[in-house]
Amino acid sequence: MYFTDRGIEELVDRRGEETVTLEWLGAQLRTFVDQNPEFETPIERFATWLARDDEDEE
Repeated sequence: MYFTDRGIEELVDRRGEETVTLEWLGAQLRTFVDQNPEFETPIERFATWLARDDEDEE
């Protein structure tokens, strides 16, 4: 189990029934990076991964 699993589990437990838009998620990620600039690179990588998740892997 990764350390991040606890945070992911909490997210699902607390907000798993909610419906969100990608616009909302983008705004939340921007706010997070504004408050935690040291996470800019990992958040950028995560957002790029989400954006490309449905592309065929070669």
